[in-house]
Amino acid sequence: MKCYDWRILKDSFNVANNTEANPDNLATLTRNNHNISRKSISEAALKVLYRLTNSGFRACLVGGGVRDLLLGMQPKDFDVATDATPDQVNSLFRNSRIIGRRFRLVHIRFGREIIEVATFRSHSSDSPKNELNTEGRILRDNTFGAIEDDAIRRDFTANALYYDIANFSILDYTNGLKDLENRTLRLIGDAEIRYQEDPVRMLRAIRFSAKLDFEIEKLSSEAIFNCGHLLAGVPPARLFDEIVKLFHSGNATRVFELLRSYNLLQYLFPALDQLLRNDPSEAMLDFVDQGLVNTDKRINNNQHVSPAFIFAILLWPVVHAQAMGLSDKLRIIPALSQAGSEVMSRQLRHISIPRRFSQMTRDIWTAQPKFQRTQGKQPARLLGHPCFRAAFDFMCIQSMVSLIPGNLCQWWTDYQKNQPLANPGLRKREPGNQHRRRKRNAD
Repeated sequence: MKCYDWRILKDSFNVANNTEANPDNLATLTRNNHNISRKSISEAALKVLYRLTNSGFRACLVGGGVRDLLLGMQPKDFDVATDATPDQVNSLFRNSRIIGRRFRLVHIRFGREIIEVATFRSHSSDSPKNELNTEGRILRDNTFGAIEDDAIRRDFTANALYYDIANFSILDYTNGLKDLENRTLRLIGDAEIRYQEDPVRMLRAIRFSAKLDFEIEKLSSEAIFNCGHLLAGVPPARLFDEIVKLFHSGNATRVFELLRSYNLLQYLFPALDQLLRNDPSEAMLDFVDQGLVNTDKRINNNQHVSPAFIFAILLWPVVHAQAMGLSDKLRIIPALSQAGSEVMSRQLRHISIPRRFSQMTRDIWTAQPKFQRTQGKQPARLLGHPCFRAAFDFMCIQSMVSLIPGNLCQWWTDYQKNQPLANPGLRKREPGNQHRRRKRNAD
């Protein structure tokens, strides 16, 4: 189903290959020529748009929200762009706060929903509010400008579309509508320069390509091979956020394929990449693939997922191989513990995994041999472990690809059905303990 009438736009593009945005390049879709309705926009986003507009500012919905609505998809969040400065936006909303140094943004909270508001940006190399490092990476970008300037500061043409709340029209300065029609992901400007400005754009290209089933445009694609090494300079904490977005997009299997095909896995999971290059075990490849399929299913069914599970899946081939090398000296659980700690320590140099997730990942690994113990009190003890559910799913994935006996998953499935009162990881608090805690807090 088309979400807009492309025939109306054919004659309006007079500079199809020009990536410099200016009013002459503007293509506009009026309200009756596109499918976006205010009913499909969150109430919180509309409140922000209207309050800014009623206060004399220009305000537009922008980015992935507009893109997804045009494609007939429901956005996960909505971003707003405006000519109001962050301080002006902050003064209009008591439920807001200014964040960021690299890009100053305003987050406006409505319950659990956050609307991100950015001021229209421009770019000037001699502006004191802009700062690049020696490799051309943007350290600060807080020079404000007009909407035309803001359009070419965005990453992909498909993300540079604006929904103007003043007249409900779609504004396109970079031929983004044409690329949507062709299902093409295209960087705005010189691809290598844009990746140098922010190497994470390569990961965003992978994520959007997988999510939207778009083909990355040739020049934007080729530049990834030339610029992949720049990911080594991205702060590990920022890479953690990007990894979670990549593998919790509901398209993790496709993401993994693209990371390997573009040779980017080596900068994110170097130990896994080396293992797959040197000794690609079919069973382990099947395990990783099935683990990602399992994650995609849970996300697409709106079930809870944890970053710990993704790291457990992706690092298991390395941990397992290293633990097997230690099994002559150590029992299997100590071997897994030692291998897990060493592999995780090396991985943290590349991706800064918060301790609550890295510990859960290690717990999932060391729990695996315990599933073999199906006699006496051992099953009940394992069932009470806080990470039992994740470890159980992990074990069943191994069972599916024949890394462990196939009947083990079924045995534990039946065992849980026969334990209706079991509540893993939850211990009842005794009345005496509750009283003492309340008293201590009161003091």
